[in-house]
Amino acid sequence: MKSARVVGIVYNSRAPKALSMAKEIFQMIGPGRQCWMGSADDEITNPHLDETDLIITVGGDGTILRAVRVAVAHDIPLLGVNLGRLGFMTELRAEEALKRIPRYLEGGGWLEERSMLKVQVLHGGGDPDPTDSPSFYALNDAVLGRGAGGRLIWVKAFVDGASLTSYRADAVIVSSATGSTGYNLSAGGPILDPHAQEMILKPVAPHVGLATAVVLRASATVELTVESDDGAILSVDGYLDQPIQKGDGVRIQRSPKKARFVREGGDKEFYASLTRRLGFEGGMGAGRAVFY
Repeated sequence: MKSARVVGIVYNSRAPKALSMAKEIFQMIGPGRQCWMGSADDEITNPHLDETDLIITVGGDGTILRAVRVAVAHDIPLLGVNLGRLGFMTELRAEEALKRIPRYLEGGGWLEERSMLKVQVLHGGGDPDPTDSPSFYALNDAVLGRGAGGRLIWVKAFVDGASLTSYRADAVIVSSATGSTGYNLSAGGPILDPHAQEMILKPVAPHVGLATAVVLRASATVELTVESDDGAILSVDGYLDQPIQKGDGVRIQRSPKKARFVREGGDKEFYASLTRRLGFEGGMGAGRAVFY
């Protein structure tokens, strides 16, 4: 890590405590460094993004998911302050943030890289058209869910061009290792090591098709084709909602882009804090599979 001279602060504007803490951090950074602030609920823009050395997020994992789009585009590492409940991606608790942030600003810690997903819309089952179908990048997951009609969706799933199954379900999730502790976990999917490159394919409340999750190798390409008359809604990291018509679909691969997070603890910290973050200290209620 290098010393941070230009620092951005991205906060959850819907949480009054987040704005208050963001202002405290802004004041604490003090002279000798340039600092800017922005809301995670707005488009994050700043003329100094190309010069920014570190983005501090104040909120929870949702705030990180919004900030990571800008951070990855400008190759900026993230330092998360958790004001939420779980905070799987955050580094600092709110009560310790002001005391510990100066060490990171001086270059303390190390950079952890997390795999991301590249998501492209397919029209008529063919190759994506770059003119009207840009690529989206997800740190957590891409989800095909119920459309406007509210009925179950029919989705054909292909892996590396081979037909895997046809789902009739509430939704179909393709998750990264980071996203394995999100929607995938709540739907009964496995937890992956956060540094794993694999993806998870998981239906939500399936009525027809393969009910279990499938862990796919890092080089796999997943294609999901929508067969339901009402279409479906594509959600990328919970912030982008795009209608997908019958006959269209999405292609999902591991992205060449990686998210970077500033850490101080070792690799074992994920496992040491897993049950606490899930809310069942001591192992109570832990009925999940963990994939190494």
